[in-house]
Amino acid sequence: MRTCELHQLHLVTYENGMRLQQKLVEMRQKDVIPDQLLLLEHPPVITLGRGGDMHNLLAPPHVLRSERVRFFETTRGGDITYHGPGQVVGYPILHLGDGNRDVRKYVTKLEEVLIRTVAEYGIEATRVEGKRGIWVGNEKIAAIGVRIARWVTSHGFALNVNTNLEHFRLITPCGLSGTGVTSIEKLTGRKVAIDDVRRTIVRVFAEVFEREMLDREETLRLIKVMIHNGNRVLLLHRRPERGNFWQPITGTIESGETPIDAARREIVEETGTPGEPEDMNLVQSFMIDSQFLSSKYASPIIASETGFAAHADPHLPIRMDTEEHDDYGWFTFEEAYGKIRWTDDREALEQLESQLRD
Repeated sequence: MRTCELHQLHLVTYENGMRLQQKLVEMRQKDVIPDQLLLLEHPPVITLGRGGDMHNLLAPPHVLRSERVRFFETTRGGDITYHGPGQVVGYPILHLGDGNRDVRKYVTKLEEVLIRTVAEYGIEATRVEGKRGIWVGNEKIAAIGVRIARWVTSHGFALNVNTNLEHFRLITPCGLSGTGVTSIEKLTGRKVAIDDVRRTIVRVFAEVFEREMLDREETLRLIKVMIHNGNRVLLLHRRPERGNFWQPITGTIESGETPIDAARREIVEETGTPGEPEDMNLVQSFMIDSQFLSSKYASPIIASETGFAAHADPHLPIRMDTEEHDDYGWFTFEEAYGKIRWTDDREALEQLESQLRD
Protein backbone atom coordinates (compact mmCIF):
# COMPACT_ATOMS: atom_id res chain seq x y z
CA MET A 1 0.00 0.00 0.00
CA ARG A 2 1.34 3.44 -0.92
CA THR A 3 1.93 5.96 1.84
CA CYS A 4 0.48 9.46 1.99
CA GLU A 5 1.78 12.13 4.35
CA LEU A 6 -0.94 14.05 6.16
CA HIS A 7 -0.52 17.76 6.97
CA GLN A 8 -3.15 19.01 9.45
CA LEU A 9 -2.71 22.73 8.85
CA HIS A 10 -4.40 25.72 10.45
CA LEU A 11 -5.59 28.92 8.72
CA VAL A 12 -3.67 29.33 5.46
CA THR A 13 -3.89 32.42 3.25
CA TYR A 14 -4.78 31.53 -0.31
CA GLU A 15 -1.43 32.79 -1.62
CA ASN A 16 0.48 30.72 0.94
CA GLY A 17 -1.62 27.68 0.05
CA MET A 18 -0.74 28.04 -3.63
CA ARG A 19 2.98 28.42 -2.86
CA LEU A 20 2.96 25.30 -0.70
CA GLN A 21 1.07 23.27 -3.29
CA GLN A 22 3.43 24.35 -6.05
CA LYS A 23 6.45 23.28 -3.99
CA LEU A 24 4.93 19.91 -3.12
CA VAL A 25 3.87 19.24 -6.72
CA GLU A 26 7.41 19.90 -7.95
CA MET A 27 8.83 17.59 -5.29
CA ARG A 28 6.26 14.87 -6.01
CA GLN A 29 6.93 15.05 -9.76
CA LYS A 30 10.62 14.42 -8.99
CA ASP A 31 9.64 11.57 -6.63
CA VAL A 32 11.42 13.33 -3.76
CA ILE A 33 8.41 12.93 -1.45
CA PRO A 34 5.50 10.48 -1.23
CA ASP A 35 1.87 11.47 -1.82
CA GLN A 36 0.58 14.31 0.36
CA LEU A 37 -2.79 15.42 1.75
CA LEU A 38 -3.19 18.97 3.07
CA LEU A 39 -6.22 19.76 5.23
CA LEU A 40 -6.74 23.41 6.12
CA GLU A 41 -9.01 26.45 6.26
CA HIS A 42 -8.67 29.64 4.22
CA PRO A 43 -9.59 33.19 5.23
CA PRO A 44 -12.59 34.40 3.19
CA VAL A 45 -11.66 34.21 -0.50
CA ILE A 46 -13.41 33.80 -3.86
CA THR A 47 -11.53 31.93 -6.58
CA LEU A 48 -12.24 31.66 -10.30
CA GLY A 49 -11.04 28.56 -12.12
CA ARG A 50 -9.62 28.23 -15.62
CA GLY A 51 -12.28 29.14 -18.14
CA GLY A 52 -14.57 30.49 -15.42
CA ASP A 53 -16.98 33.34 -16.16
CA MET A 54 -16.27 36.67 -14.43
CA HIS A 55 -19.99 37.43 -14.64
CA ASN A 56 -20.45 34.87 -11.86
CA LEU A 57 -18.71 37.26 -9.46
CA LEU A 58 -21.75 39.24 -8.36
CA ALA A 59 -20.17 41.60 -5.83
CA PRO A 60 -18.28 44.75 -6.87
CA PRO A 61 -14.81 45.36 -5.40
CA HIS A 62 -15.99 47.74 -2.65
CA VAL A 63 -18.40 45.09 -1.32
CA LEU A 64 -15.63 42.48 -1.25
CA ARG A 65 -13.42 44.91 0.66
CA SER A 66 -16.14 45.68 3.20
CA GLU A 67 -16.71 41.95 3.74
CA ARG A 68 -12.93 41.28 3.88
CA VAL A 69 -13.26 38.74 1.06
CA ARG A 70 -10.40 38.45 -1.43
CA PHE A 71 -10.62 37.40 -5.07
CA PHE A 72 -8.16 35.35 -7.13
CA GLU A 73 -8.07 33.80 -10.56
CA THR A 74 -6.50 30.37 -10.20
CA THR A 75 -5.22 27.36 -12.15
CA ARG A 76 -7.73 24.74 -11.04
CA GLY A 77 -10.61 23.46 -13.10
CA GLY A 78 -14.19 24.54 -12.47
CA ASP A 79 -15.82 27.95 -12.32
CA ILE A 80 -16.19 30.20 -9.28
CA THR A 81 -16.32 29.21 -5.63
CA TYR A 82 -15.91 30.55 -2.11
CA HIS A 83 -13.58 29.42 0.69
CA GLY A 84 -13.71 30.57 4.28
CA PRO A 85 -13.47 29.60 7.94
CA GLY A 86 -15.70 26.71 8.93
CA GLN A 87 -14.92 24.90 5.69
CA VAL A 88 -12.52 21.97 5.38
CA VAL A 89 -10.33 22.44 2.31
CA GLY A 90 -8.41 19.41 1.09
CA TYR A 91 -5.49 19.53 -1.32
CA PRO A 92 -4.30 16.05 -2.31
CA ILE A 93 -0.88 15.99 -3.99
CA LEU A 94 -0.99 12.50 -5.50
CA HIS A 95 0.97 10.87 -8.30
CA LEU A 96 -1.72 8.99 -10.20
CA GLY A 97 0.86 6.64 -11.70
CA ASP A 98 0.52 3.83 -14.22
CA GLY A 99 -2.95 2.36 -14.45
CA ASN A 100 -4.56 5.30 -12.65
CA ARG A 101 -4.14 8.05 -15.22
CA ASP A 102 -7.85 8.77 -15.41
CA VAL A 103 -8.95 12.26 -14.38
CA ARG A 104 -12.64 11.35 -14.27
CA LYS A 105 -11.92 8.37 -12.03
CA TYR A 106 -9.83 10.53 -9.71
CA VAL A 107 -12.57 13.17 -9.34
CA THR A 108 -15.16 10.44 -8.77
CA LYS A 109 -13.03 9.09 -5.93
CA LEU A 110 -12.86 12.54 -4.35
CA GLU A 111 -16.65 12.72 -4.54
CA GLU A 112 -16.85 9.30 -2.89
CA VAL A 113 -14.67 10.49 0.00
CA LEU A 114 -17.02 13.43 0.56
CA ILE A 115 -20.23 11.39 0.18
CA ARG A 116 -19.04 8.89 2.79
CA THR A 117 -17.84 11.67 5.09
CA VAL A 118 -21.15 13.53 5.28
CA ALA A 119 -22.97 10.20 5.64
CA GLU A 120 -21.29 9.93 9.06
CA TYR A 121 -23.47 12.89 10.06
CA GLY A 122 -26.69 11.40 8.74
CA ILE A 123 -26.57 13.35 5.46
CA GLU A 124 -27.35 11.60 2.19
CA ALA A 125 -25.44 13.38 -0.57
CA THR A 126 -25.27 12.35 -4.23
CA ARG A 127 -23.53 13.10 -7.47
CA VAL A 128 -25.39 15.04 -10.14
CA GLU A 129 -24.67 14.32 -13.79
CA GLY A 130 -22.76 17.16 -15.38
CA LYS A 131 -22.16 18.94 -12.06
CA ARG A 132 -19.01 18.20 -10.10
CA GLY A 133 -19.03 18.16 -6.30
CA ILE A 134 -21.65 16.54 -4.09
CA TRP A 135 -25.22 17.64 -3.62
CA VAL A 136 -28.09 17.37 -1.17
CA GLY A 137 -31.14 17.92 -3.31
CA ASN A 138 -30.53 21.12 -5.26
CA GLU A 139 -27.91 22.42 -2.83
CA LYS A 140 -24.18 21.80 -3.04
CA ILE A 141 -22.42 20.84 0.17
CA ALA A 142 -18.94 20.30 -1.26
CA ALA A 143 -17.12 21.67 -4.30
CA ILE A 144 -14.35 20.03 -6.32
CA GLY A 145 -11.82 21.65 -8.64
CA VAL A 146 -8.54 19.99 -9.55
CA ARG A 147 -5.38 20.49 -11.55
CA ILE A 148 -3.18 17.68 -12.85
CA ALA A 149 0.35 18.34 -14.14
CA ARG A 150 2.54 15.45 -15.27
CA TRP A 151 0.01 13.21 -13.53
CA VAL A 152 0.47 14.85 -10.14
CA THR A 153 -2.70 16.33 -8.67
CA SER A 154 -3.22 19.64 -6.87
CA HIS A 155 -6.12 21.78 -5.67
CA GLY A 156 -8.96 19.51 -4.56
CA PHE A 157 -12.16 19.90 -2.54
CA ALA A 158 -13.96 22.18 -0.08
CA LEU A 159 -16.56 20.79 2.32
CA ASN A 160 -18.95 23.20 4.04
CA VAL A 161 -19.08 22.36 7.74
CA ASN A 162 -19.89 25.52 9.75
CA THR A 163 -19.30 27.90 6.85
CA ASN A 164 -20.77 31.40 6.60
CA LEU A 165 -23.18 30.61 3.76
CA GLU A 166 -24.09 34.30 3.35
CA HIS A 167 -20.79 34.83 1.56
CA PHE A 168 -21.97 32.57 -1.26
CA ARG A 169 -24.42 35.34 -2.14
CA LEU A 170 -21.41 37.23 -3.51
CA ILE A 171 -21.14 34.73 -6.39
CA THR A 172 -23.13 32.37 -8.58
CA PRO A 173 -21.65 29.22 -7.03
CA CYS A 174 -19.82 27.12 -9.63
CA GLY A 175 -21.54 29.24 -12.28
CA LEU A 176 -24.80 27.32 -11.82
CA SER A 177 -27.87 29.54 -11.61
CA GLY A 178 -30.91 28.22 -9.77
CA THR A 179 -28.92 26.12 -7.31
CA GLY A 180 -28.02 26.71 -3.68
CA VAL A 181 -25.41 25.80 -1.11
CA THR A 182 -25.69 24.08 2.23
CA SER A 183 -23.49 22.85 5.07
CA ILE A 184 -23.29 20.11 7.67
CA GLU A 185 -24.33 22.67 10.30
CA LYS A 186 -27.39 23.76 8.32
CA LEU A 187 -28.53 20.20 7.66
CA THR A 188 -27.95 18.87 11.18
CA GLY A 189 -29.04 21.99 13.05
CA ARG A 190 -25.89 22.07 15.15
CA LYS A 191 -22.27 23.19 15.11
CA VAL A 192 -19.97 20.33 14.21
CA ALA A 193 -16.37 20.17 15.39
CA ILE A 194 -14.05 20.77 12.42
CA ASP A 195 -11.45 18.40 13.89
CA ASP A 196 -14.00 15.57 13.97
CA VAL A 197 -14.82 16.14 10.31
CA ARG A 198 -11.12 16.18 9.43
CA ARG A 199 -10.58 12.84 11.17
CA THR A 200 -13.47 11.34 9.22
CA ILE A 201 -12.10 12.67 5.93
CA VAL A 202 -8.67 11.19 6.65
CA ARG A 203 -10.09 7.75 7.48
CA VAL A 204 -12.35 7.65 4.43
CA PHE A 205 -9.64 9.07 2.13
CA ALA A 206 -7.33 6.24 3.21
CA GLU A 207 -10.03 3.70 2.39
CA VAL A 208 -11.05 5.10 -0.98
CA PHE A 209 -7.53 5.84 -2.28
CA GLU A 210 -5.96 2.83 -0.56
CA ARG A 211 -3.24 4.81 1.18
CA GLU A 212 -1.46 4.42 4.49
CA MET A 213 -1.74 7.84 6.13
CA LEU A 214 1.34 9.13 7.97
CA ASP A 215 1.03 12.23 10.16
CA ARG A 216 3.56 14.92 9.26
CA GLU A 217 4.09 17.41 12.08
CA GLU A 218 4.96 21.04 11.43
CA THR A 219 8.68 21.76 11.18
CA LEU A 220 8.59 24.84 13.41
CA ARG A 221 6.23 26.31 16.00
CA LEU A 222 6.29 30.11 15.99
CA ILE A 223 4.59 33.10 17.58
CA LYS A 224 3.73 36.51 16.16
CA VAL A 225 3.08 39.54 18.38
CA MET A 226 1.30 42.60 17.01
CA ILE A 227 2.50 45.50 19.19
CA HIS A 228 0.10 48.48 18.95
CA ASN A 229 -1.15 51.57 20.73
CA GLY A 230 -4.68 51.35 19.33
CA ASN A 231 -3.96 53.42 16.22
CA ARG A 232 -0.44 52.43 15.18
CA VAL A 233 1.51 49.21 15.04
CA LEU A 234 5.17 48.51 15.62
CA LEU A 235 7.11 46.92 12.76
CA LEU A 236 10.75 45.85 12.76
CA HIS A 237 12.95 45.81 9.68
CA ARG A 238 15.06 42.70 9.13
CA ARG A 239 18.65 43.29 8.10
CA PRO A 240 19.41 42.75 4.36
CA GLU A 241 21.24 39.48 5.07
CA ARG A 242 18.20 38.33 7.08
CA GLY A 243 15.62 39.02 4.37
CA ASN A 244 15.34 42.83 4.11
CA PHE A 245 11.65 43.21 4.96
CA TRP A 246 9.33 44.73 7.57
CA GLN A 247 7.52 42.47 10.01
CA PRO A 248 5.83 42.31 13.42
CA ILE A 249 7.63 40.61 16.29
CA THR A 250 8.07 36.91 15.54
CA GLY A 251 9.98 34.08 17.17
CA THR A 252 10.30 30.37 17.73
CA ILE A 253 8.56 28.53 20.57
CA GLU A 254 11.42 26.86 22.37
CA SER A 255 11.34 23.41 23.91
CA GLY A 256 9.18 23.40 27.05
CA GLU A 257 7.65 26.82 26.33
CA THR A 258 3.98 27.59 25.89
CA PRO A 259 3.07 29.98 23.06
CA ILE A 260 2.25 32.81 25.48
CA ASP A 261 5.54 32.34 27.35
CA ALA A 262 7.37 32.56 24.01
CA ALA A 263 5.43 35.73 23.17
CA ARG A 264 6.41 37.35 26.49
CA ARG A 265 10.06 36.44 25.96
CA GLU A 266 10.12 37.75 22.38
CA ILE A 267 8.57 41.07 23.40
CA VAL A 268 11.42 41.67 25.83
CA GLU A 269 14.11 40.40 23.45
CA GLU A 270 12.86 42.43 20.48
CA THR A 271 11.87 45.69 22.23
CA GLY A 272 13.72 45.70 25.53
CA THR A 273 10.44 46.34 27.39
CA PRO A 274 8.12 43.77 29.03
CA GLY A 275 4.56 43.47 27.72
CA GLU A 276 1.53 41.30 28.32
CA PRO A 277 0.35 39.55 25.12
CA GLU A 278 -3.30 38.71 24.50
CA ASP A 279 -4.26 35.69 22.42
CA MET A 280 -5.75 36.80 19.07
CA ASN A 281 -7.39 33.40 18.50
CA LEU A 282 -5.36 33.17 15.30
CA VAL A 283 -3.16 30.23 14.34
CA GLN A 284 -1.74 30.19 10.82
CA SER A 285 0.30 27.71 8.80
CA PHE A 286 2.70 28.53 5.97
CA MET A 287 5.82 27.35 4.19
CA ILE A 288 9.18 29.02 4.88
CA ASP A 289 11.58 29.22 1.95
CA SER A 290 14.91 29.99 3.63
CA GLN A 291 18.42 28.98 2.64
CA PHE A 292 19.50 29.37 6.26
CA LEU A 293 16.79 27.04 7.57
CA SER A 294 17.12 24.57 4.70
CA SER A 295 20.56 23.68 6.03
CA LYS A 296 18.91 22.59 9.29
CA TYR A 297 15.55 21.12 8.24
CA ALA A 298 14.25 18.90 5.46
CA SER A 299 12.12 20.53 2.76
CA PRO A 300 9.35 21.58 2.78
CA ILE A 301 9.68 23.66 5.94
CA ILE A 302 6.13 24.19 7.23
CA ALA A 303 5.50 26.37 10.28
CA SER A 304 2.53 26.94 12.53
CA GLU A 305 2.28 30.39 14.11
CA THR A 306 0.13 31.55 17.04
CA GLY A 307 -0.85 35.20 16.96
CA PHE A 308 -0.87 37.62 19.92
CA ALA A 309 -1.48 41.32 20.39
CA ALA A 310 0.05 43.61 23.01
CA HIS A 311 -0.58 47.26 23.82
CA ALA A 312 2.46 49.49 24.24
CA ASP A 313 3.34 53.16 24.57
CA PRO A 314 5.01 54.31 21.32
CA HIS A 315 7.05 56.85 23.27
CA LEU A 316 8.94 54.14 25.13
CA PRO A 317 12.41 53.42 23.71
CA ILE A 318 12.75 50.31 21.55
CA ARG A 319 15.91 48.28 22.15
CA MET A 320 15.71 45.85 19.24
CA ASP A 321 17.98 42.88 18.52
CA THR A 322 20.50 44.51 16.17
CA GLU A 323 21.83 41.17 14.93
CA GLU A 324 18.43 40.54 13.34
CA HIS A 325 16.93 44.02 12.76
CA ASP A 326 18.33 47.38 11.64
CA ASP A 327 15.29 49.68 11.99
CA TYR A 328 11.85 50.01 13.51
CA GLY A 329 8.83 52.25 13.16
CA TRP A 330 5.31 52.92 14.41
CA PHE A 331 2.93 52.94 11.46
CA THR A 332 -0.76 53.56 10.86
CA PHE A 333 -2.61 50.49 9.68
CA GLU A 334 -2.71 51.85 6.14
CA GLU A 335 1.05 52.45 6.20
CA ALA A 336 1.70 49.04 7.71
CA TYR A 337 -0.23 47.27 4.94
CA GLY A 338 2.09 48.94 2.47
CA LYS A 339 5.21 47.88 4.39
CA ILE A 340 4.66 44.19 5.13
CA ARG A 341 5.60 41.50 2.63
CA TRP A 342 3.96 38.29 3.81
CA THR A 343 0.27 37.47 3.58
CA ASP A 344 0.21 35.85 7.04
CA ASP A 345 1.37 39.20 8.48
CA ARG A 346 -1.41 40.90 6.49
CA GLU A 347 -3.98 38.48 7.93
CA ALA A 348 -2.82 39.19 11.49
CA LEU A 349 -2.84 42.95 10.82
CA GLU A 350 -6.38 42.81 9.43
CA GLN A 351 -7.64 40.77 12.37
CA LEU A 352 -6.03 43.17 14.84
CA GLU A 353 -7.57 46.18 13.10
CA SER A 354 -10.97 44.48 13.09
CA GLN A 355 -10.74 43.60 16.79
CA LEU A 356 -9.72 47.15 17.73
CA ARG A 357 -12.58 48.64 15.70
CA ASP A 358 -15.27 46.37 17.16
